[in-house]
Amino acid sequence: MSKIEEKLFQNRYRVDEGRSHIQIINPAVCADDCKTQSCTFACPAGCYAADEQGAVVLTTDGCLECGTCRIICAEHRNVQWDYPRGGHGILFKFG
Repeated sequence: MSKIEEKLFQNRYRVDEGRSHIQIINPAVCADDCKTQSCTFACPAGCYAADEQGAVVLTTDGCLECGTCRIICAEHRNVQWDYPRGGHGILFKFG
């Protein structure tokens, strides 16, 4: 059985420069109101991370477009999530 990183490496991601399909609406909510910052460990692609000051940093490159962040952040509704424009985003490779 392969590690998850090996499986994720098979996928390709086409970055839509300057037009992120996911945004944190208000970073202060993540730092001040969200006690668990669950997105930093629940995102299967690891797109969310906490920095030294406790702020959540989002890097959309490699996003699997699974919607986990929207579910995890349902209490605060602090994630704006749209599908990427056509031809951009995750390109799954099965096999």
